[in-house]
Amino acid sequence: MTALAGCAGTQGTQPQSGDTRYVAGDGTMLVVPAAQRQAAPEVRGETLEGTAAALADHKGKVLVLNFWASWCAPCRSEAPVLKDVAAKTRDRGVSFLGVDFKDDKAQAMAFQRTQQPGYPSLFDQPGKVALAFHGMVNPAAIPSTLVLDRQGRVAARALGEVKYSDLLDVVTKVSDEK
Repeated sequence: MTALAGCAGTQGTQPQSGDTRYVAGDGTMLVVPAAQRQAAPEVRGETLEGTAAALADHKGKVLVLNFWASWCAPCRSEAPVLKDVAAKTRDRGVSFLGVDFKDDKAQAMAFQRTQQPGYPSLFDQPGKVALAFHGMVNPAAIPSTLVLDRQGRVAARALGEVKYSDLLDVVTKVSDEK
């Protein structure tokens, strides 16, 4: 299996070989058994467009939370996967929310205009949302994707560029849970 690297660093930079801020991930979805799931923290913030958003807004729905940045090559590569899975699972009661992490707002908004994901993203320049998920998401692992169940618990996690079939399978299974 080929490992895909995650991005880390400050806005406008790519990690260099040997960079200690770099965390690799292969995008594999780690599924958490229902009895072992932890509640997601209460997170709220402002979207790139300036509207208020919170995880609580998605109560009773499966929520896919994707941590990304415009300067991250794997984030750019996985954007069409997220967009497609979001569109395919919307009728199943699945919501998507991006978390734009440690980014320049103008570059992030340009990325959103280009990708047109069909869902909002919190603007998290200081990284507070990622830190709220301490132990669930490594703040140096970008991209990262979490799938929250209808009870707001972390049901699955992928570090690195998520694979289409893996994400669709997990989202479908979690959305089928009663």
